[in-house]
Parts: sequence; structure tokens; C-alpha cells
Amino acid sequence: MDISALSNEQLTGQRLMAGFDGTRLNNDLMFLVDTLKVGGIILFSRNLDNPDQIKNLCMSVREYALKCGQPPLFISIDQEGGQVARLKEPFAQFSGNPDIKDEENARHFAEITAFELKNVGINMNMAPVLDVAFEGIKSIMGKRSFGHDPELVSKLGVKVIKYLQQNGIMAVAKHFPGIGRTVLDSHIEMPALDVDLNTLESSDLLPFTEAIKHDVAGIMLSHILYNKIDNKWPASLSIKIAKDLLRGSMGFNGIVMTDDLDMGAIKSSHGIKTIIKQILSADIDIVLICHKGPNIEIAYEKILKELKDSKNIKDRGKESVWRILKVKERYLL
Repeated sequence: MDISALSNEQLTGQRLMAGFDGTRLNNDLMFLVDTLKVGGIILFSRNLDNPDQIKNLCMSVREYALKCGQPPLFISIDQEGGQVARLKEPFAQFSGNPDIKDEENARHFAEITAFELKNVGINMNMAPVLDVAFEGIKSIMGKRSFGHDPELVSKLGVKVIKYLQQNGIMAVAKHFPGIGRTVLDSHIEMPALDVDLNTLESSDLLPFTEAIKHDVAGIMLSHILYNKIDNKWPASLSIKIAKDLLRGSMGFNGIVMTDDLDMGAIKSSHGIKTIIKQILSADIDIVLICHKGPNIEIAYEKILKELKDSKNIKDRGKESVWRILKVKERYLL
């Protein structure tokens, strides 16, 4: 794909992944594709009725993007198994990461999940969870983590990544740099952790290091404030964490995305324009906004304005879109 052929509006839209209401290609979804030129959509239970409907939805939005002259769309979903699984029966139901005890279990989950996602036209899974649910605390991730041992989490997580991606589904590891130590729910409020970088490097970051070695397509940032690394911005907005640590120190050159910007942790703390400005400064590729509402359009207009006003932002934005298109070329063409 030739990035030089993309307009400013397309460079802007590729940075957005949006949620929507409805179960078919409706006016709202067409607006996201033809006007905001989004690079991806994310599906939730409100968008899903049955396998045929899901396949029709994915095919129609994909064809509409093509008709509009857009690069192929990321069509994503959270299908971790267990507590977080948007696809219900007749899709395969798994009991979740805590019950994946060995590499064979991990392969089994990933292969079946990849087959079912691909069969209905979904191409990206917001999984695996690589958070380490440490012993001795009531971790918010206790029911979603592979366990309390960073080496086991690494081993099982890498297998899920491998077998999702070998079977055509992009994996997104989450929630960098690790939220297994938190007890508060960032959907509601912003947790803060007093943990230094050395501690993270010896434990929480190990699964993400392995994921990077195994060429994971994307990494999702958490809405957690890591006070001893950046006492102002949560990971999802932090230059020190997203740009300096993940990109710089750890050398990740895949897609970096925020967690949902509609979550309480972030929404109650910062306005959307401030959030977008910070995201652009941190070299974060994709802005994830999971619910219909004005924030999607505000985010688009703010990215477009910043891109037009600053050559530096535009140049770095092109680097982000280049990373996005590189992954799309690998998986979607």
C-alpha cells in the first residue's frame, strides 16, 4: 500500500478504531467509513445476533470500505474466552485463561477461536491478556489472567499469539505494561500503582517482551497511572511508557493502541482533545473509542487539525499509518 496516496483525512481516519450501534451496515457505520474514514471497527454484543448476521455485517462493511477507496478495515472483537467473550453459542465456549493449564490447551483455544472468527469475517482479536495476576492481592485480572507466574503467562500467551496469527487473526496483547497488580476497575476509576521500572522489568513486562519477540501484531495500553514512571499520565497517554519504554527500550514496532477511551478511568480525568494531543505526542497508533457518540468525531477533527498544523505531527502520523498499513498488508491483502 502506498502511503503517499493517502489524503490527510485518510491519514487521520486510519488512526481511529470505533464502536457503533446496530447489527448491519447502517447510516452510522457508513458515516464512520466514508466520512471519518476509520481504519477499524470493534464489535460488541450489541452488534451480534448469529453467525450469518455477523458474517453479513463484516462482509458488507468491508465491501463498503473498498467501494469508498479505503484500505481494508480492522474488524476486531474481545474474544478471550471465559469472562470476556463477545461471541456466544453456537460459537465455541471456553472457560477462560485461568483454566488454560498448558501449551496444548492454549493452542486448542487459539486455533478454534481463529477458525470461528475468520469464518464470520473478523480479523483481529483483542487477546491474549498478558497481565500477571500476582498472589496475595485481589487482582482485578484474577479471572482473566493465565496465572501468577510471569514465565507461565509468557509461555501460554505466546502460544495463543502464535496460533491466532498463523491462522490469519491478528493478536493484540494487553494491557501494557501490566494491570495484574490492580484491584480497582479502570472501567470506573483510574487505579494508580507505586511500582518501579525494575520491578516491572523482572515480572509484569516479561510476557510482553516475549510477545514482541514472537511478532505480536498489536499491543494495547492500560488506563493505569504508574506513579514511579510517569506521575501525570496513565500508560494509555504516556510518552514515557508508550514511546520511551514500549517503542524505545523494548523495540516494539507493531501497532500500539489505547484501551477504550470511553472508560471511566480516562473519561473522568481528561477531555478528549487533551487526550488526543497526548496520544499523538506518545506515538500511539490507534485511538480506540468503543461507543457511539460525539467523541469519535471530535477525535477525528482534533487529529486532522494537529496533522495539518504541525509538520512534525504529520511526519510521525505517517509513521503510525505506515505501521498500520504494514500489518494490514500482511494479514488483509
